Amino acid sequence: MYKILEKRQLSEVVWEMVVEAPRLAAHCAPGQFLIVKKDEEGERIPLTICDYDAEKGTITIVFQPVGASTQEFLELEAGDAFENVVGPLGNPSDLLEMSEEELKSHKFLFVAGGVGTAPIYPQVKWLHERGIEADVIIGARTKDLLFYEDKMREVAGNLYLTTDDGSYMHKGVVTSVIDELVAEGKTYDHCVCIGPMIMMKFCCLTTEKYNIPTVVSMNPIMVDGTGMCGACRLTVGDEVKFACVDGPEFDGFKINWNECMKRAQMYKTEEGRAKLKAQEGDTHHGGCGNCGGDK
Repeated sequence: MYKILEKRQLSEVVWEMVVEAPRLAAHCAPGQFLIVKKDEEGERIPLTICDYDAEKGTITIVFQPVGASTQEFLELEAGDAFENVVGPLGNPSDLLEMSEEELKSHKFLFVAGGVGTAPIYPQVKWLHERGIEADVIIGARTKDLLFYEDKMREVAGNLYLTTDDGSYMHKGVVTSVIDELVAEGKTYDHCVCIGPMIMMKFCCLTTEKYNIPTVVSMNPIMVDGTGMCGACRLTVGDEVKFACVDGPEFDGFKINWNECMKRAQMYKTEEGRAKLKAQEGDTHHGGCGNCGGDK
């Protein structure tokens, strides 16, 4: 059992929970995710590790209630517990593979859309702790959907907020902010973009125009988190990948976005899943390849 220590509402549709999980907190890294089950009968829900504290033994998760299972999360309060939390899963951010000199040589831009703010935060915080500043753009449809503004200001070099309806700060989508920053003379050589797939697609089209290498964190439907179910299959360049074990981060310029978005829609129905399985054959699912047991 994983005890919930804190629960708070971040925006009109987003909630945060701090969960007691000492072993997980000791092994977390920016870019990874968890699979959470409310109870024995609950659905397996993949959630980003938004923050972690190895000393306190806690992890922070952020979720948006959209389905039956995440709606049930709202019933839980501080003092309650999750039946199971599995992780950390996925590969850490490629930032962790860079040397200190390489990190300091880059000019970083982070772009978050909606709940994508949650996985952006630990990466920007990780850089800040090493004395490296990054510019951050956060976009949402309206002001009421923005969250983590104060937390992000503490770790970002510059923070740019934009709303589709103009209800707060800049009016427009995140790509319009990128255009404006470049027009003002800003230069970047490493972008990390996380949010809805359609937003990441158009962010990549924009950054590619300015020759800014861009990493995206893919968040298609996931079921088992081990590459066996085939839910998070995607094409990167000429290769079949699975977001849960090969990612979740990939080169955004190599993603087949149209295929990925169409596949995500098809996978939501039983008929669609059957059709995908028949079309994809042996490449429909992989195997985790990363299992090391309970070390």
